[in-house]
Amino acid sequence: LDNVLLDNEGHIKIADFGMCKENMFGDAKTSTFCGTPDYIAPEILLGQKYNTSVDWWSFGVLLYEMLIGQSPFHGQDEEELFQSIRMDNPFYPRWLDKDAKDILVKVRITTHQTKVFLLEWSSLIYASSALVQRNKFSVIETESLSCLDCSNFDKEFLNEKPRLSCADRALINSMDQNMFSNFSFVNPKMEKIFS
Repeated sequence: LDNVLLDNEGHIKIADFGMCKENMFGDAKTSTFCGTPDYIAPEILLGQKYNTSVDWWSFGVLLYEMLIGQSPFHGQDEEELFQSIRMDNPFYPRWLDKDAKDILVKVRITTHQTKVFLLEWSSLIYASSALVQRNKFSVIETESLSCLDCSNFDKEFLNEKPRLSCADRALINSMDQNMFSNFSFVNPKMEKIFS
């Protein structure tokens, strides 16, 4: 769960899903083999062309890890892990809340997952809001929270001295800095999907 961050109000933020490909909308497909091994969708492993549904696969794996505490797919090495992703269906423990399982099933973490455009968004949104509402804290003790609280960080990292990474200033200046403007934004084409 390296890419899950908490902000100073305790909200979860998902960061750095790695490489992305521009203009992946509608019927657009690609075939690049990339991704973090635990989160690579079967289509990618099989060398098939794929669309944005692989991102929902990755999100489903991440959500499974957050809800259950372990990866849905296992292997002693990358080859075994990839075999597990291609062949295995995840195990849902009996103690898993019904709404939590429901949302995992709706993002279709199975060997034959439904593509994103076939998902029933209304039922997915309802399932997620029901899960959030039931598990919402009625009162958050803001006095006990501090944006400088590091109690959940490994002490090994807390003892390290902060250091700036050395970057070649000429290289940085040669890059188009407009690429970094509006870094945190939602692409207008994606807003249609979520509205």
